[in-house]
Amino acid sequence: MAMKVISLLKEKNADAYSSRPVTIGFLGDSVTNGCFEVFPDVSGGFDTVYDTESGYVSKIRKILATLYPKAQINIVNAGISGDSAPGGLRRMDRDLLPYKPDLTVVCFGLNDSCEGEDKLQKYIDSLTAIIEKLKAAGSEVILMTPQPICARVHTKIDDEKLKNFAAHLVDIFKSGLFERYMNAAREVAKSCDVTLCDCYAKWMKMYENGVDITDLLANYVNHPTRDMHWLFAMSLVETMFN
Repeated sequence: MAMKVISLLKEKNADAYSSRPVTIGFLGDSVTNGCFEVFPDVSGGFDTVYDTESGYVSKIRKILATLYPKAQINIVNAGISGDSAPGGLRRMDRDLLPYKPDLTVVCFGLNDSCEGEDKLQKYIDSLTAIIEKLKAAGSEVILMTPQPICARVHTKIDDEKLKNFAAHLVDIFKSGLFERYMNAAREVAKSCDVTLCDCYAKWMKMYENGVDITDLLANYVNHPTRDMHWLFAMSLVETMFN
């Protein structure tokens, strides 16, 4: 059975005067925000390429607008680069809930896993609280898992600081810590009775079948390429219909 948001889109598309526009919210980190390549800057930090039109949030809107051209669709992108589940919980009253989303897609884990095993429970508690607040506000929820972090230190990384960060993420990936965070997200979706869109599982299936997933990251660390954002978008739309 399709999710309620599809029924709302169907109704709005059939009669634009019948109801208010459909609002879909997104709460997440840099991938949701629309971040891609990363370059060292003059201060010793990093400068990130923001290209929101190439991110999965914009792609979802294009898909839904193609399927329901007469329906007014409002998109609220509350993704912020560098954020984590606790951060999303702290700011959702400001950044998301005032817009009364009919559906909210929640995706965290990339930055949370960098905090180590000790913060796993905080990740679980924060995701649970986010979902409970969204459901109390009347929003449907899809909990989406992100893509894996880099599985190797890519030879195209020239900056030493970025190379060290990539090595740290490879350790998180190889040790199974990232997998434990993703398993925790799956358990949260189950315990909170919300729909899961398991994109991580799709990426890992590719990895297990010989795909170089690190080569599919725009920064070779943790930001998918523009083309790979289509996987997120199509997976979410399929989830809405199924």
